[in-house]
Amino acid sequence: MTLVVAADEAGYGPNLGPLVVAATIWEASCGAGDLDASFAVLADSIDGLWGDSKKIYRAGQGWGALETGVLAGVLLAGGQMPVSWGELGRAIHVVEAMVPPPEHREREAIALPRSGFAATCGARAEAVGNRLMAAGLRLRGIRCRIVQPAEFNMLLDAGLNKSDILSQVTLDLVAAPVAEAAREAVVWCDRHGGRRRYAPLVSRAFSAPMVQVVAEAAARSAYHIPERNCRIEFSVGGEARLPVALASMTAKYMRELSMAAFNAHWRRCMPSLEPTAGYPVDASRWRREAAAAVEASGVPWDAIWRRA
Repeated sequence: MTLVVAADEAGYGPNLGPLVVAATIWEASCGAGDLDASFAVLADSIDGLWGDSKKIYRAGQGWGALETGVLAGVLLAGGQMPVSWGELGRAIHVVEAMVPPPEHREREAIALPRSGFAATCGARAEAVGNRLMAAGLRLRGIRCRIVQPAEFNMLLDAGLNKSDILSQVTLDLVAAPVAEAAREAVVWCDRHGGRRRYAPLVSRAFSAPMVQVVAEAAARSAYHIPERNCRIEFSVGGEARLPVALASMTAKYMRELSMAAFNAHWRRCMPSLEPTAGYPVDASRWRREAAAAVEASGVPWDAIWRRA
């Protein structure tokens, strides 16, 4: 039995809204060398339920496909159909800093599923569950880490850069289930920006003094952690692997829900304010237009605007 942990992020580039990292946790009856083949067979049989979040969801095209894939994953991991942000957060073990964002009330008021496709989510989960069993695979859980701007800026002030924050948050998220399982493990991550060398970060997160470098190339960085019987890979285009794809979709879903709450909050303060996805060019427009509302609210810009 092999443990598979896969992670991806959403919101690495924006100035507004959170950075979200999600991880999916699987058990496979095959050995590590056969994992890619097992998941590839599964991918061919699930009719596009899970895939690269950037292809499945585009702003203005509706929540249906993204939400169905994520909520089907929640059900397959043993959860119930969540009807609110709070229930979803508990189902996927969301962790974020203790200080809530300014839009926390709007976030708590979110009703799910937004697409109204609850029955579809259940039916897809049941069908994919049968295929998982046939492939000797099991989705054990989904976990999520949300880094709000205030925490992000605090980590910058502590001496980390943007890439360091992503790598540290991701590795802390994936290291926990590996330590809990104490069995052969494989960890798959999407490449973190242009970073190629991860050995010191892997050593810190896994509390492992020995990390063997397997590869540090343009497309893939790979390491072996003998003490944990674990191999970890960071690959360009990591979403091609189904476990990473579901992590990518979960992170994107949580990020989009967060931005819906963000826009609802600030439009309540200033009804004329146009919504934003938070990416740099439009974020600068939003900052100019929202300046009076933010000043009147008393919320510091460091709780709203990520500095890098």
